[in-house]
Amino acid sequence: MSYVMERNSNRQVDQVASLVEEAVERLAGVATLTPLERNERLSALVGGEVWLKREDLQPVRSYKLRGAYNLMAQLDDAANGVVCASAGNHAQGVAYACAALEIKGRIFLPRTTPRQKRERIAAIGGPWIDIVIDGDTYDDAVAIAAASARELGARIVPAFDDLQTIAGQGTVAVEILDQLGREPDLLVIPVGGGGLLAGVAGWLGEEHPAVEVTGVEPVGAAGMQAALDAGEPVDLAKLDSFVDGAAVRRVGEVTFPLVRDSGVGLVSLEPGAICAEMISLYQTDGIIAEPAGALATGALGTAVTPPPGAVTVCVVSGGNNDVSRYAEILERALVWEGLKHYFLIEFPQEPGVLRRFLDEVLGPDDDVTLFEYVKRSNRETGPALVGIEIGDRSGLPGLLSRLNQSPLRIEPIDPDGPVFRFLL
Repeated sequence: MSYVMERNSNRQVDQVASLVEEAVERLAGVATLTPLERNERLSALVGGEVWLKREDLQPVRSYKLRGAYNLMAQLDDAANGVVCASAGNHAQGVAYACAALEIKGRIFLPRTTPRQKRERIAAIGGPWIDIVIDGDTYDDAVAIAAASARELGARIVPAFDDLQTIAGQGTVAVEILDQLGREPDLLVIPVGGGGLLAGVAGWLGEEHPAVEVTGVEPVGAAGMQAALDAGEPVDLAKLDSFVDGAAVRRVGEVTFPLVRDSGVGLVSLEPGAICAEMISLYQTDGIIAEPAGALATGALGTAVTPPPGAVTVCVVSGGNNDVSRYAEILERALVWEGLKHYFLIEFPQEPGVLRRFLDEVLGPDDDVTLFEYVKRSNRETGPALVGIEIGDRSGLPGLLSRLNQSPLRIEPIDPDGPVFRFLL
């Protein structure tokens, strides 16, 4: 890094805390003061106090409103409107700000954006926005939006890579400290492009440096860790878009040095663990979280282990989950928890073989959830794709033992293999 870039980075670090304080006043009466709730399930899990900052209860169901409005409220000239690219949540924040400030906006979404988010964006922005669906990833949409902004002479509203966006998102930390009435020991933050992490860590580093901060990235989109390893933002060679709210191929040029210099910790979380946490949030806590929204809480007890008795705050960053995704989410959760298994089984083409399989191989708590088989009269055997759900993961050794003792030819399907991706 050149001397000029390093000097500018240090200046930005110094600016963050004061910009966050200014953003608090600017967002008063605009962003909802979302609840900070103690969570008994997670508190029992880690042996301490776990509190959830419910940013899923913002008017746009995510914290992204904070950054978008904070930036747009300071525009001197918005005659040519604004442009943004988003995986969905930032777009809702921009749409909200467009309607509130009466600024025309053009919003670019990748084709992977769930329908639920598309419909919400349109409803929030109303006549003040136009939606353009283009590009296969968020980063594709960014490039298309930049070209459109140049053509229109419009102002780009970055999802994370702008000091004012970062400052607006950092106001989450100010509210947490005010609501908790003390410093937490640990603050766990979801990470996509790094805006929320940079804002929170920047303000805490200046005002409450004793608070430990940990960022959580999806395993298939760990762009901030890749940047830290390389010493600069880099493009991820492969990007898993399952956690669409945090699927960013390249973290920000502004967010990166702020995160790097803050000394925060970073961990990554498997999609299956995220899905399992989404199910727990829904069934136990009554919280609808999108995949990115469950990153912070999903890391507890797995990637993040707070000290016994510690006070931990997790940000539930978004609740924009499409109900049509829950079948896949449940499937991924069961596989990750070791409760769902798939096999290719060669069955002899003879009467009664399936009944013997059910009687001799399945345990009392096992259930066949998938059975796909086509009888071929010109063959002695025929393959079947069989999905089995067990009542408890401790029952897996018994199931595998019975399968091995069976005279049938049985091939387990590896969850990390290409065949399994066909199932999901």
